[in-house]
Amino acid sequence: MAQPEIGPLAPSGQIMTDDNSASPPTDRSESAGSLWGGRFEEGMAPEMVPLNLSLHVDHRLWREDVRGSKVWARALKGAGVLSPAEESTIQDGLDAVGERIARDGLTDATEEDIHSVVERMLGEEVGGVAGKLHTGRSRNDQSATGVRLFGMAACDRIESHLLGLGRALHGLAGDGLDMFMPSYTHMQQAQPIRAAQWALSHVFAILRDVERVRAARDAAAVLPLGSGAIAGCPFPVDRAAMQVELGFIRLSENSVDAVSDRDWICDLVYAGAMIGVHISRLSEDLVLFSSAEFGFVRLSDGFSTGSSLMPQKRNPDVAELARGKSGRLAGNLTTMITLLKGLPTGYNRDLQEDKEALFDTVDTLELTLPALAGAVATASLMPERMQARMDAQLLATDLADYLVRKGVPFRTTHEVVGRLVRRSEEAGVALSDMSATQMRAEHEAFGDDVSEVFDWARSADARDTAGGTSRRAIEAQLEDAAQRMVRET
Repeated sequence: MAQPEIGPLAPSGQIMTDDNSASPPTDRSESAGSLWGGRFEEGMAPEMVPLNLSLHVDHRLWREDVRGSKVWARALKGAGVLSPAEESTIQDGLDAVGERIARDGLTDATEEDIHSVVERMLGEEVGGVAGKLHTGRSRNDQSATGVRLFGMAACDRIESHLLGLGRALHGLAGDGLDMFMPSYTHMQQAQPIRAAQWALSHVFAILRDVERVRAARDAAAVLPLGSGAIAGCPFPVDRAAMQVELGFIRLSENSVDAVSDRDWICDLVYAGAMIGVHISRLSEDLVLFSSAEFGFVRLSDGFSTGSSLMPQKRNPDVAELARGKSGRLAGNLTTMITLLKGLPTGYNRDLQEDKEALFDTVDTLELTLPALAGAVATASLMPERMQARMDAQLLATDLADYLVRKGVPFRTTHEVVGRLVRRSEEAGVALSDMSATQMRAEHEAFGDDVSEVFDWARSADARDTAGGTSRRAIEAQLEDAAQRMVRET
């Protein structure tokens, strides 16, 4: 392949500057590969070198950098900066750079960031014409474009993972349509519900997460390329054509804002933090409900672990690990908000820190969501255990409603049933085992038909409003959720 005449990093160790000239050699090898340097006589202090580096973080954006550079080369040709032959040479060189990185990796790269690596490698492939590629482009709009491309693709993957978890929960809800379990407020038994209602409560939380991720993707899909360092591009590049080619929804409206806007990352890490909250709450339910004290759910062997000491143990590690990962997701939101809050207008180097929070959120979600979806998809509901844990006091509200239907004001019925609950506890008798005569001692409106109140299905089906626990209402929820998961795909 052609050797560079004067590349981004020439064989002599010279460093390319923005005007395509080479700065004098320096004895500080840490400066090699920098895209700047002509302004400085001395190399970078050794204590500054590791702080300045970002390649260990942004190396994963090499595909986006190559893709953006290819589009920029076409824009420069359209603006008359590159001849058709030069543009073709650069396109071939960028293809070769991408193939080389995909094949060999970046283990030998010493540059400060991925942009410097790609530019140096392009010079090694095509020679001095590589120096024209950076015309009118700054690392500010170049980096902002690459990370937005990453974010858009990441949002699509996260949405797919969320829908996978949502479908797994939807399947569990279908299994529990005719199973009854106690619901809980304040972690105390509240009212009887169908097990499907519990699973669906997590489905709709996940669907809200999908909406947040899609909103973050739309926020990311704003093209900053062509904004330069801060003041725009002096060459007539066709930004609208680049927008279409790179798959962005619209162009950034203001060059100063474009190079410093990280709101979309906040949107995505906020969505990630909320996903973390929801998977943590689901995980907490799975931990509790799979315990011997509850036993409502059984996780499959593939998502459970044992103990190195106690042979009987069956630990819900998938849920505990997912619950633990949620702390990282919340922390990344705090990182981004704190990073941005005190910055002056325009690009500031602080913004280099945005990628670690973004990448960690994406990586954590892509690690956690598939595992949790698999655990839910292979989990089993245990109706016998649910039934065994249901106390007749779950129907105390139904008993109060019975009196309401007899014309008694609810505040009176609440007081009456409260006294009956206390009497049943003092006597050690289940509320359902108290006779109509005993109940009439508290209020004359109780009739012999009061025994019909103590029926789990009757209680659930009485709540037939939209979103309620009746079979009809839950079937409507199942259909609604199924349609939304198809529509969001």
